[in-house]
Amino acid sequence: MVTVALMALASFLASAYDPSPLEDTCVAVDEPKNAVFVNGKFCKNPNLTVAEDFLYQGLNIPGNTSNYVGSIVNLINVDQLPGENTLGVSLSRIDYEPNGQNPPHFHPRASEIFIVLEGKLFVGFITSNPEHRFISKVLNKGDVFVFPFSLIHFQVNIGHTNAVAIAVFNSQNPGVITIASSMFGSNPPINPDFLARAFQLDKRVVEYLQARF
Repeated sequence: MVTVALMALASFLASAYDPSPLEDTCVAVDEPKNAVFVNGKFCKNPNLTVAEDFLYQGLNIPGNTSNYVGSIVNLINVDQLPGENTLGVSLSRIDYEPNGQNPPHFHPRASEIFIVLEGKLFVGFITSNPEHRFISKVLNKGDVFVFPFSLIHFQVNIGHTNAVAIAVFNSQNPGVITIASSMFGSNPPINPDFLARAFQLDKRVVEYLQARF
């Protein structure tokens, strides 16, 4: 019984991560003809793969930060780079204008290694209940920081120039849930009375945020 319980627990824990590949490649394709369905994607015949299946170009191009948060995330997941399929990796480029931020969010399927290429960023994450420890650091060019699996985290450009960072994930599709836009911009909207109590806000503030998102 103990062995069965341990196997069941191991199976449950493994299900939280991308599966390990059983072949050298499993390039994702949209056309199911003559393909095998693996991990949410159809796989291209390995004998027909080409270099372009494993190539993405343009990550050197700055993104447009003209939005309400002053940052832009260019995520390169399995949808942009089909060769990532079943390999359990992806990355993104984040551009920040001065005072720009990547607001509080978390990735439901990944941990994250964060590398600063340019600028000065204040970053942090919050541990789970009940401690809610706030762990933060000011990062400069060349610094590396880790955001643990599925914990809320953020980045803010505290420098006077634009900043650039690369985030690397241990998932081909890490997903992202931004706290504010998820709660106040849900479809259909969540009852503002509930949100007002949950966030200890005036109901008028909640209704304003729901209209904004």
